[in-house]
Parts: sequence; structure tokens; C-alpha cells
Amino acid sequence: MSDLRKVQQTPTGTFFVCVPKSWAQRNGLKKGTLVNLDVTGDGKLVIDAKYGSEPQQTVATLHVGPFLSREIIGCYLLGFDVICIEAKDRIDLDVRDIVKSTVSSLVGLEIVEETYSQVVLQCLLDPAGSKPGKILRRNHAIVFGMARDVTGSFINGDLQLAKTVVARDVESNRLYFLLVRILRTIIQNPYLSEKLMITPIDCLNYRLAASLIESMGDACVHVATKTIELRGFKPSGELPKLLIDLQTVCLDANEQALKSFINKDMSIADNVRKVKTRVDAICADIEKVVKNQPVDVIPHLLATLSFIRQIYEHSLDIADLVA
Repeated sequence: MSDLRKVQQTPTGTFFVCVPKSWAQRNGLKKGTLVNLDVTGDGKLVIDAKYGSEPQQTVATLHVGPFLSREIIGCYLLGFDVICIEAKDRIDLDVRDIVKSTVSSLVGLEIVEETYSQVVLQCLLDPAGSKPGKILRRNHAIVFGMARDVTGSFINGDLQLAKTVVARDVESNRLYFLLVRILRTIIQNPYLSEKLMITPIDCLNYRLAASLIESMGDACVHVATKTIELRGFKPSGELPKLLIDLQTVCLDANEQALKSFINKDMSIADNVRKVKTRVDAICADIEKVVKNQPVDVIPHLLATLSFIRQIYEHSLDIADLVA
């Protein structure tokens, strides 16, 4: 709640502002109590009434239900330190398996206590040691490899390679969830924002970039799944070379887009935009030769084309975040 107050000055020249009485009482302040003052990078003055005290853990309580896995993930993303799962009678084995499976998909979350009617989860991560840029680069490296391999698996009818693409999406999802949690924690904690040198606007941009990379990963899984269903089909004629040419251009643009985003380099971002004409030309050539392929696989060929082009479109969106 906003509260406007006038800056006052003592006869000796000291400036001061009175804090709200209700806020002081709520935080247990009295004459002589020490508070910590921090100046943020954008010039705001932050008053910490809990100076010197241990940070309080945030706790969420969930009850066993049909959406338990989704609720655990939600609490994790919202930044809760402890998640207590409770049941009226006892927690069945199948529910415990769901909990364990969900925990394994979330970085830093561990089961720290179990009873017949309760399971306690705790996130053991130190947010100050988790830099968003590092997590984003790691996830991008995984998805970049998936995008490269999924096109190769389709062109060569390599079912084993397609299966590895699907498997790698698990680790990508783990890193995506971790990044969302860290970004929300930073937004809620000005001191962490200062320590990691990332502003709330930066957090928003990282969230958008992470979402675009996650979308690429999901598309990789879709193409890999269809490749497995085609049981080793290989496109013929000019198509394999054209697909490889398009993939090379789009993946290079994607790599440059992330580099421009991390380094906030406008010149690199502009280079990503300049290859659009080339991407359009290769796509047009592919659309011409697709009709020479078996009719039953044409929909998948067009879906693969759309996927590779989407890599470039997402690269443009990431580059547009550079300002």
C-alpha cells in the first residue's frame, strides 16, 4: 500500500522521513531498534526491519488429491521453501510414487520427512548461488542439441537418435522450472536482485526467453515422436539437403540470438534479423519439392519444416528482447 510522506530536515541539516506507526508495530520496532538501509541500482531506498534476523522459511500445505503433482510443481515455482503433503488417514504407495516422481523433476527439491499420513518436501537450493544467465545458457545448450539431432534423426530415419531427443526433454524441463523459481524469488527479494545484478525488467526478459526455449524443446519432442512413428522413413531427392541448409541457418540465428540477449548486444541481434530473406527462400524451395514425397508423409514433412522455421521465429523474438 502506497503512503506519501514529506522529507523533513533538522536544524543541523540531517534529512529524515518518519516510518508508518502501524508498519513499525507490525515489525516489532521500538526506540533504538536497528534497521538496515539499502540503496538499489535504480535509486530506491529499501528499509529492512528484520536486520540481522534469520530469514523465515515459507511453507505450503497440500492435501492428497487428483492434481497433487501439478500442485507440488506450482508451489515450487512460487518459491515455497517447504511443502507439506498431508492425508486424513494415510498416504498410499501410489501417491508416494507420484510425489517421488514429481520431486525428481524439480532441481533442489528433496523429501526430508515421511510418516504414514505426511510427506515433507524441502528445497535445498541457495537462490544467491543460482545465476539466471547460467541456467538459461545450460537449458539452451540442451534444447539446441535436441533441435540439431531431431532434424538429423528425421532425415536419416534414425529412431534411436529420435528417442534420445525425447529423453533429453526431461532435463530441459527441470532447468526451465528452476529458472522460473529463481526469477520469481529475485523479483520478491530486492537484496537478491542487487546481489545477482539483475533487475525486475531483466527477470521479465529472462522469463520470456526461457519460455521460447522451452517451446522449442516441446516442438523437438513432437517431431521426434512423429519420426519414431514413421519407422525409419527417409526423405529423398533434394529435400534432405534443403532441410539441412534451413536447419544450419536457423540454428546459427538461434545461437546468435541467445548471445545477443545474454550480452545485450544490439549489433548481434540485428544480424539475426538480416537472415530472414534467406530463411524465406529456403522454405519456399522446400515447399516446392515436398509434393514429390509419398502422400502419407507430406503432413509430417510440412510439420518438420514448420518446426525448423519456428526456431528462427523464436530467435527473432529473443533478439527483440535486446534493448
